[in-house]
Amino acid sequence: MKRTISLGLGLLAFALLPVLAQTPPPMGKIHGKVTAPTGLPYNIGTVNFSTDGGSTTKFSFPVNAAGNYTGDIAPGTYMLLFRLPDTPANKMVDQIDGIKVAAGQDVEANDDMSRKEFIDNLPADTRKQLEEIKKKNADALKTNALINNLNADIKIVLQDFKDAGGAKAAAAQALGAGASRTDLDAKETEIKTAKFSEAEALMQRDTTLKPDASVLWAQLGQAQLGLKKFDEAEASYKKTLEIEATAKKPSPPTQAAANAGLGEIYARNGKVPEATAAYEAAAKADPTRANFYLTNESVIYSQLGNGDAQAAAADEAITADPNQPLPYYLKGQGLIQKATVDPATGKMILPPGCAEAYGKYIQLAPTGPYAADVKGILDQANQKVDTSYKAPKPAKK
Repeated sequence: MKRTISLGLGLLAFALLPVLAQTPPPMGKIHGKVTAPTGLPYNIGTVNFSTDGGSTTKFSFPVNAAGNYTGDIAPGTYMLLFRLPDTPANKMVDQIDGIKVAAGQDVEANDDMSRKEFIDNLPADTRKQLEEIKKKNADALKTNALINNLNADIKIVLQDFKDAGGAKAAAAQALGAGASRTDLDAKETEIKTAKFSEAEALMQRDTTLKPDASVLWAQLGQAQLGLKKFDEAEASYKKTLEIEATAKKPSPPTQAAANAGLGEIYARNGKVPEATAAYEAAAKADPTRANFYLTNESVIYSQLGNGDAQAAAADEAITADPNQPLPYYLKGQGLIQKATVDPATGKMILPPGCAEAYGKYIQLAPTGPYAADVKGILDQANQKVDTSYKAPKPAKK
């Protein structure tokens, strides 16, 4: 009995001994990239590490969308095995022997299946398919690089056009308040010429690199138009429309811009019917900006002193959007060229439709930039502001 008690006490004493904390083994890190035979990264799959030739897996890390993997791994010498989601458990896509990991180190272990030894072991038909894929990928990368460069150039050109539009203000800021009108005009022309010339040079190069891109020809035409190279601009705009006519995905804004550009060229060359047709084509191609294009047509005729064409274009712009004030002013400005003076009273006699157009402008823009001039004209003609103006109905085609 004493032995039994003694043994029990001994077991109890052993059980009460404190449990010693175990120190985890030192670890290392591993990372790498998995590249497909095509030369592109795998964005799916798993990198496994084995110490028994692949029979069992000690560590496993998924690859991300860029083909990279990373993780903690115990020190040792491993075989790297790459498997896709549909790879059987006893198979692998690729393996690399002799991956050594030391404690506290971060080891890089890449699996590049575009290496020669891997490719050489593929079946002949697979190698042929792979070459075709590589060529397509190379062509796609080349095309993407070209498109990126072209987009960068277009961004520069659009800024050039914006700067050219602000050339008057830039000239005034550069020369100061005491500058003469002659000097200001010369500076404005200098700025515009520099901006349009840069845009022209970029688009001439880019239309050579990608001659089937209609937007590049449209931008080239705009630059040439800004430089008053009307023949060259006309050819560029026509090339734009030629490409658009056979495009799988036509661009209505590009078509509209090209037609509007042609309209300005024809207008400045005195070809009113051709200009009218081109501007109508621009409005039809992009109805959301019809008022913009038709108003610009009226402005150009205003600059050229063609009152009849100016009033007619303004009418079309009013039809497109009767809530915009500028076309009403442009119509009145075009019509007033036919105003006469009553010899008996000395009062101005406005032609039909002129007072109504001016009155509508005042109604829509009572403090607009031309409001004071319009009110002065109506006073001279002894006309009250008439806001009952009705927009013309669209002409039947």
